[in-house]
Amino acid sequence: MALRGFKRPFAVDPNIVGFPKPPTSAMGTEALDLVYQAADLFRSIEDRARAGEARAEAAEQAQLEIIAATERKLRDASRALEEARRRIESQQEQLDAAEFRAQAAEAEAREARQSLALIEDAIRRRLLLTGGHDDGRSSAVA
Repeated sequence: MALRGFKRPFAVDPNIVGFPKPPTSAMGTEALDLVYQAADLFRSIEDRARAGEARAEAAEQAQLEIIAATERKLRDASRALEEARRRIESQQEQLDAAEFRAQAAEAEAREARQSLALIEDAIRRRLLLTGGHDDGRSSAVA
């Protein structure tokens, strides 16, 4: 690394071999080469920055698409859940109605059994009363 604008802090010793200074036209060429190298470096940095920005934009776009797809799926799932809830409520109502009908049928069956038991009891009494006492009345059993 060359220090420009600074003087050497030591004296030039004739016993020390020094490097010859390049001619001034070579210094201009070297300076121009350094400028080109710096420009290439800046272009490379800019290219990497552009590539990074493009990747970031692509990632952002992909994330937005994922978010949109997820929102659609969430809406669909919400609709399906609501539909399932309505079907469950409808089936619960049908089940309640069926239970009510079953209870009514059981009550009717109890009443029918009680009525049948009363009829059987009445028939037995009549048969026992008429079979044991023959008081001249004719009883017709149909």
